[in-house]
Amino acid sequence: MDKAKTLFIIDDDEDDQLFINEAMKDLNIPFECFYANNGEVALQQLKNEVVPLPDFIFLDLNMPKLNGKECLIEIKKLPRYSSVPLIIYTTSSNHKDKQEIMKLGAHYFLTKPTRISELCNCLTSVFSMDWNQVAG
Repeated sequence: MDKAKTLFIIDDDEDDQLFINEAMKDLNIPFECFYANNGEVALQQLKNEVVPLPDFIFLDLNMPKLNGKECLIEIKKLPRYSSVPLIIYTTSSNHKDKQEIMKLGAHYFLTKPTRISELCNCLTSVFSMDWNQVAG
C-alpha cells in the first residue's frame, strides 16, 4: 500500500474542501487532510507547525482576509515548506492569473473541475508528477 498522502487545503469554500476529500476516497489513496478557511489561518498553522509537513498544499486564490496570491508569497518565505508542491486550486482559468501565480512560485495551476471524475484525473496527474523536476 502507498504511503498516506498528507494534504493541506487552504480554501474558504467547505464544498471545495469536501470535493477533494471525496476524490481522494474515489481514488482509493490513503490520505489525511488538514484545512484552513483563509490565508491568515493557514499561515498561522504553517508557522506554528500545527499541521504535519504536508505532501501537497492546495491553495485557493479568492479568499477573505489574505487572498491566495498574498498567502502564496508568504508561504514561499517559509523554508520548511520550500520542497512542498504548492498547487493553486481555483475557479479562475484566466491565463494572466496563471502566469502571475507561476512567477510567484506556485508549482501547478489547477482550475477547479465541476465533476468528481475530472478532479480524480487531475489529482492522479498531480500525484504522478516528478516534483523534483518541477521548478517552484
